[in-house]
Amino acid sequence: MWWRSTPLEVQDRMGLLFFISIFWGVFASFNAVFAFPQERPVLARERASGMYSLSSYFMARMAGDLPMELALPAAFTLIVYLMAGLNPAPAAFALTLLVILSYVLVAEGLGLAIGALMMDAKRASTLATVIMLAYLLTGGFYVHNVPIFMIWAKYSSFTYYCYRLLIAVQYSGHLAQLLPLDSTHGEAGTWTCVGALVAMFFAYRLLAYFALRRVRT
Repeated sequence: MWWRSTPLEVQDRMGLLFFISIFWGVFASFNAVFAFPQERPVLARERASGMYSLSSYFMARMAGDLPMELALPAAFTLIVYLMAGLNPAPAAFALTLLVILSYVLVAEGLGLAIGALMMDAKRASTLATVIMLAYLLTGGFYVHNVPIFMIWAKYSSFTYYCYRLLIAVQYSGHLAQLLPLDSTHGEAGTWTCVGALVAMFFAYRLLAYFALRRVRT
């Protein structure tokens, strides 16, 4: 059975899953962080002229970017999943794809929020770098026992929740039989991870929207 992988094989696959998590988090957030700073002059001018409401612009921007934002990670997931020999069950592949695409949208939301708050591409990219490095360190692969004073970084990290979901999809609750107890004890459950990603999806976009309301000519 799939879940009877050796501990070494499990560690290899967990490394791959974490790489996927951090790669697409960085890729999506950095692509999005430049969106609003680059369009600031156009947005300010057209808002001042009353051509359309901010909500119309924002929703059109989100919908227009969606196909291109999801096409590349979908193709990447299909190729890597087959090449790496991950869980062959069709349901496992479908759930893995769903988790990664959802994660990309959350990471994009963070980039949009940072860009809208800063409205300066250089400062926004610097802040995004710092945040993603913090998420890299607290994402659950390199460090399992995060110090109490840094626990907020772990539980605010969408990389952590994505990584936990990818593991859950691959091993369907059997991970505790394959890894030491201290590697799995006290970690967020599946539905907690789902709820956190959904909340972050909306929270980041709301933050970006309200930040854009400050833009003036």
